[in-house]
Formats: sequence, C-alpha cells, structure tokens
Amino acid sequence: MAAMLCAWAFQAGAVEVQVTVQDSAGKPLPGAVVFLESAEARKLARPLSVQDMAQQKRRFVPEVLVVTVGTEVQFPNRDTVRHHVYSFSPAKKFELQLYSGTPANPVLFDRPGVVVLGCNIHDQMVAWILVLETPFFAQGGSPFGSARIDKVPAGAYTLRVWHAGLAVGALAYSQPLTVAEGAAPVVVRLAGVTP
Repeated sequence: MAAMLCAWAFQAGAVEVQVTVQDSAGKPLPGAVVFLESAEARKLARPLSVQDMAQQKRRFVPEVLVVTVGTEVQFPNRDTVRHHVYSFSPAKKFELQLYSGTPANPVLFDRPGVVVLGCNIHDQMVAWILVLETPFFAQGGSPFGSARIDKVPAGAYTLRVWHAGLAVGALAYSQPLTVAEGAAPVVVRLAGVTP
C-alpha cells in the first residue's frame, strides 16, 4: 500500500520540462543532451536494459548514446570489415580487439561521465556514450534543438547540457532549475560548440 501511495505521489507531482538548446549565436543546436541532477534523482536512477552501439558503414550508430550508470552496452559490428573499438576515457577504459559480429560480453558502464569511442582501424569513426546518474534526460532533435523530459517530480535540480561539439574534457553547461507545474520552457545558449 505504501509503495502504491508513493508511486501515486510521484505521478501526481510530475511535470514536463522543455529545454531548447542554441549555439552562441542563438541558432538551434540539435543533438544536445539535457539532464536534471539532484540527490533525489540519483536515488531514482536505475540501469537501462542492454543498449547497442553498432558499427554500420564504418560509423558508430548512434553517434551519441545516453545511458544510466550500471547499463551494459553491446557493440554489434554490422559491417563486412572488422573493427577494433576502444576508449581511453576516465569514465570507462576498454578495448574490443579486432572483431566481426557481436562480442559475447557487453561492456558495463559503471561510472558517470563522457566516454569517447574510437576504432583503431578506422580513424574517422568517433562516438560518445554519456553515462548519467539520473533518469531525467533527453536528447534535442532536429531542426529546433528542443528536448522534453517527461514525468519529472517537482523540486530543485541542476540542469546540465552536453553536446558532442564541446571540446574533449569540457564540462557540461550547468544552471540551477526549479521544476514546478506551469514553469516556462528553458532556453540555453551553449558556447564553445564546434559543429
């Protein structure tokens, strides 16, 4: 009974957060990841079901994958050539040596942060896995750079915005945000993004 009351309270106080991301000139910036952090959000974060970061036509698909801490990721190679996937990022260092098909074991992403992926054979192949400690995230779509995070409990958060065009090692944009019913959409100008 207590669990049902808690779930009802969570749904009753949940609102939608809309964020539009622009570049420093005020133009829409598609592809940005927006997420809300707080101590409460961290407690609600759970690993996602196994995700895929595929290789197709000598590219990673998707280019940016967003997961929560504890999520496992498969790296299926759908090309006719072999790939050698690696990351030297502090959030996750790993290497999948020259392979085709799908490696037997997925990779566990157990620390938050930005993981930059590469292929030792094909230098043009680059992708990112953003590992978060919150269930409240979304990625802005084309062409307007708008993202919508649904079912966010009202309260105080830190809004963070990350984009693959930020310099390697650059911190995500950050600002305090109070989530409440009827709150206006948020517009963020993200400086330092290289297309």
